[in-house]
Amino acid sequence: MYTLLDGKKTAAAIKQEIADEVEKLRSEGKKTPHLATILVGTNPSSQTYVANKIKDCEEVGFRSSLIRFEENTSEDILLNKIKELNDDDDIDGFIVQLPLPAHIDENRVIESIDPLKDADGFHPVNLGKMMIGLPCFLPATPFGIVELIKRYSIETSGKKCVVIGRSNIVGRPVSILLSRKGMDATVTVVHSRTTNLENIVKEADIIIAALGSPGFIKAEMIKNGAVVIDVGTTRVKAPDTKTGWKFAGDVDFDNVAPKCSFITPVPGGVGPMTRVSLLKNTLIAAKNRR
Repeated sequence: MYTLLDGKKTAAAIKQEIADEVEKLRSEGKKTPHLATILVGTNPSSQTYVANKIKDCEEVGFRSSLIRFEENTSEDILLNKIKELNDDDDIDGFIVQLPLPAHIDENRVIESIDPLKDADGFHPVNLGKMMIGLPCFLPATPFGIVELIKRYSIETSGKKCVVIGRSNIVGRPVSILLSRKGMDATVTVVHSRTTNLENIVKEADIIIAALGSPGFIKAEMIKNGAVVIDVGTTRVKAPDTKTGWKFAGDVDFDNVAPKCSFITPVPGGVGPMTRVSLLKNTLIAAKNRR
């Protein structure tokens, strides 16, 4: 019987730990941490995600600010706002919600963020420090995945880990974190150009699925007792639901779960851990700035 990796429950416990630290800061007369979010456009998933972040801030006692821009906002206007936040001493950390409209260069935007306020952990300075093991802000989703693994005492040392997907947001950074000293996994990254992908995945003790293809991981692709962490959150049609859609993961959960030792649900697995990692990064930034 598999154990469900309950990201919602784990994130709630971490939020309480953060709230306790915020209360301690207040009792010492120190400033409340402040997280700001920039949202460009009206992407439904982004709007839902940002609304949840604001709620998270309220729950742990953070201040939060939301800066909205229209879909057709120019790149220069966005970069000027980022500079304002970089220079605003009241802001401890901030994020620019991705994806951005096609006319805006995401890399240029990410590089313009002050690495000391980079709550998402995407800036090249933070990614470079992560690579060589220096203190830094970790990318939120990989940070959340590693924390979930630790909180469930899943053994990683010497284990074969396969990361499916090579994005700079999830796949590449999580492969680095899992292979670092202390985690000590042997990591293989596979992607759309990998030959014999199914055979490679079937050898894995731990599978991180982060490719954005609903139901891609089938039961025949994993071995008995594997740990499966599903990062996928794709909106798919669901006529039997009130909204007419639902979030689907990269894993065929119903058929894969019985073969697993541990598995994340979608939703309620990696998503809440990503959001709480933003809070952790912001708290670290606030304490560093104090």
